Amino acid sequence: MSMPRSLVLFLFLMPFVVMGQVTFESSNLPIISINTLGQPIIDEPKITAQMRITNNGPDQENRITDQPNDYNGLIGIELRGSTSQWFPKKPYGVETRDNMGNDLDVSLLGMPKESDWTLNASYNDKTLLRDGLYYILAGSFMDYAPRVRYSEMLLNGRYEGVYLMVEKIKRGKNRVDIDKLETTDNTGDALTGGYILKLDKETGSNAGAGWSSSYPAFPGAWQRPYFQFEYPDARDVTAAQRSYITGFISQMEQTIASEGYTHPQTGYRKYIDTRSLADFIIVNELAKNPDAYRLSTFFYKERDSDGGKVHFGPVWDNNLGFGNVDYCTQGTPDGLVITNFNLVCPDDGWVIHFWWKKFLDDEAFYRQLKLRWKELRRDKLSDARVHFVIDSIATMLKKPQGRNFQQWPVLGQYVWPNFFVGQSYDQEIS
Repeated sequence: MSMPRSLVLFLFLMPFVVMGQVTFESSNLPIISINTLGQPIIDEPKITAQMRITNNGPDQENRITDQPNDYNGLIGIELRGSTSQWFPKKPYGVETRDNMGNDLDVSLLGMPKESDWTLNASYNDKTLLRDGLYYILAGSFMDYAPRVRYSEMLLNGRYEGVYLMVEKIKRGKNRVDIDKLETTDNTGDALTGGYILKLDKETGSNAGAGWSSSYPAFPGAWQRPYFQFEYPDARDVTAAQRSYITGFISQMEQTIASEGYTHPQTGYRKYIDTRSLADFIIVNELAKNPDAYRLSTFFYKERDSDGGKVHFGPVWDNNLGFGNVDYCTQGTPDGLVITNFNLVCPDDGWVIHFWWKKFLDDEAFYRQLKLRWKELRRDKLSDARVHFVIDSIATMLKKPQGRNFQQWPVLGQYVWPNFFVGQSYDQEIS
């Protein structure tokens, strides 16, 4: 997609004017300024805009008058999320681009080079840290979890508040490190990987391009989970590739459903990497993430030459975790999502598939899960480590959160689906 030279020049020269009700001059966080040239941001397709990022480094103040030193260029930007995009403070998907409108791999805020990013608004999470905490903890022991950076953002000169920049899930050496699947990879080992699949709401560019499970979510259920392509894009998947991966998942499901599913050689371990499975369960139960296992649930398959197994992850989307939901599983810390969700919300449109109960019913895996939990509790998920991460983020946000809640005065108010409504930021953190 080419772009007129005059438009490119105009984008770079267009000034940013600070407006709105919040006096915003500087921050201890990086400052992101986005200018859309008067275009509205919509939910697909992305519009072309300019993004400038100022980041003077740790413990340094960033001023809106500083020259952008982290990024100063073009982006594509669109609304993202499902329910969250209807809040006043919007989440965005961002794609860094060159002057011709092509994807441009860059390093943003010290994260490895790539072109696809998200800006999370955390509107109904008044701690502003649930997603950040989730990704940071998961990244300390899983093969990969999205990296994150906090910032304050201006949109067309208007102060928008605290945003979390997050790496978008995609295939690549710095993200989900599996082989690239070309449209010519239709036979042999190349056909067997890599695929990134997900269980999620049917929104976005790949909606309607997946397939339904052959099994109901649980006996008597009307819901049949729907598998979707994350990589390759559904429109790029060839007939041979679709046939292969749907057949593989079907065989895996048949095995999980069978009486001999626990057999160490011919059972589900033939298809699934149980270390990643244990880690995925642990981080989601630690957060008591009500969307886990049924929404925003990603898994990927390696080529046979790399082991050929399904790995669960990366984790994604935890704004309702850590006690921020007043429906179904509720915000109390007791109980497990994996065993309780279907009991309390059996008529939800998205329920937990039969796989997960079968995994826990396998005594060998259950022992592995307990041992892994005990191992992680010694350091990476110790009370001290979890509290340190919470306190570190809260300290970093001490001043920015004040401006955020001046712009979006929701402290002390119910915002769907809050379980707890604190009267102050400190109460929300506690």
